[in-house]
Amino acid sequence: MDQPPDRGSVTVELAMALPAVLGLIALLVALSSAAVGQLQLADAARAGARAAALGQPDAEVTAAAEAAAGRPVTVSLERSGGLVWVRCQTAVWIPLAGTRQVSSQAAAICEPERACGYGP
Repeated sequence: MDQPPDRGSVTVELAMALPAVLGLIALLVALSSAAVGQLQLADAARAGARAAALGQPDAEVTAAAEAAAGRPVTVSLERSGGLVWVRCQTAVWIPLAGTRQVSSQAAAICEPERACGYGP
């Protein structure tokens, strides 16, 4: 009984396609890691802006941002015209790409007018 000439072709096709599938999975993991890091940093900037808008000291603004990010972040504040701007920056490890700096910025209206240095 003769065997068909394409015997084993499925195994060869799987062996050739497997690295591409694994590469795609690795790329998806890297992209999702970067996206999660960016979203955490956006949450940190918003939390810091809320704290700063309520007139909290800079140390408490930084603590609120770090608590929201779940990691140490560099926080910079700018108050002008009744607004407070909070910019957060941190390093995020991304598989296949290493450590990258990401940043996010948020603004909030100062609740008590004196929180941003104006008003009675």
